[in-house]
Amino acid sequence: MKRVAVTGLGCVTPVGNNVNDFWQSLVIGRHGIAKITRYDAGGMKAQLAAEVKDFDAERYMSKTEARKTDLYAQYAVAAAVLAMADCGINAPDPERTGVYVSSGTGGINTTLSQAEVLLTRGAGRISPFFVPMMIVNMASALIAIRFNAKGPCLPVVTACATATHAIGEAFRAIKHGYADMIIAGGAEAAVNPLAMGGFANAQALSASAEPDAASLPFDRRRNGFIMGEGAGIVILEEYERAKKRGARIYCEIVGYGNTCDAFHMTAPHPDAESAARMMRLCVDEAGRTADAHWYINAHGTGTPQNDKIETLAIKKAFGDAAYDINISSTKSMTGHMLGAAGGAEAIAAVKALETGVVPPTVGLNEPDPECDLNYTPNAAKRVDLNAALSVSFGFGGMNAGVLFIKI
Repeated sequence: MKRVAVTGLGCVTPVGNNVNDFWQSLVIGRHGIAKITRYDAGGMKAQLAAEVKDFDAERYMSKTEARKTDLYAQYAVAAAVLAMADCGINAPDPERTGVYVSSGTGGINTTLSQAEVLLTRGAGRISPFFVPMMIVNMASALIAIRFNAKGPCLPVVTACATATHAIGEAFRAIKHGYADMIIAGGAEAAVNPLAMGGFANAQALSASAEPDAASLPFDRRRNGFIMGEGAGIVILEEYERAKKRGARIYCEIVGYGNTCDAFHMTAPHPDAESAARMMRLCVDEAGRTADAHWYINAHGTGTPQNDKIETLAIKKAFGDAAYDINISSTKSMTGHMLGAAGGAEAIAAVKALETGVVPPTVGLNEPDPECDLNYTPNAAKRVDLNAALSVSFGFGGMNAGVLFIKI
């Protein structure tokens, strides 16, 4: 089996459009939540979102290309360009390079705008670019075209677990010799009335009007998640190949868990057993034991059920050691980036390992007694970390986790 290194990071997020700005925002506890600016949210249940700010697609593609690319895919290409620049490879081996980048909702902005065209102007006015702009695999396709990546291309779609599954499947593909390098992660752009209305009516979104008290993972006051957006991309590379070319290696990825609750369309299983088994699979594959030198970037959405059940899952997975592990939810700052969440949070886990800093869960002022683990309230802390686990859960009972270790 091959070892797999992380050699590049790139992101576009509500708290920074590059890894340095993103990470510094997390460390100081600066959130990106504010009143929605994309449309008039007056009269809607959800008034707040964590929007990407100051993004210019033309820094990463031509104006003509941008016009034919949905916002989610623009974010994906931008993050991939940044990650590839970070890893230092200008011309990867085409047939040994893959792309595993996807989205939970894909080109939902294009879908919404073209539905309006259909209703107001007729089918003859629908854009010929509607289908390629809407489909969920287009982010991977555009990145593959950009970097001439002709190896495996697998746009995994598992709702909010999308990016974590993509990174895990990419890890397995390299570990078993199917590729030498894979660009992996997720992208999302769903801050629009259609998506926001749907999530709100499913009672998933926070109705808070106060940005500083809106995304509250593990707090007893939590009442739903805040919609985020953006992209998070990591470059995974066969370890010996990366070492031979003198690459800067952030860490090694050593475990991946993938399970399903097989229980409900939206709710997690209350016994948390499948979620816990996902975490145990990560640990078993790595041959590691959790302790106070571990960090978990929790899914931590701020919904009443998710946070309680995730806490139970961590306890079931790690036993008494669960109370020693350093845990936080960076969604308290980025909001929930849906299919992009696992990509951004994997980057946070990698940076925590690199820097020895555990980012905080901001706004955690009234801990829920049922969420009684070490959730790093409000302030980052220095810890000599040797492992970091990033976990994600998606509608349909999808559970995914990836485990990184310091080299």
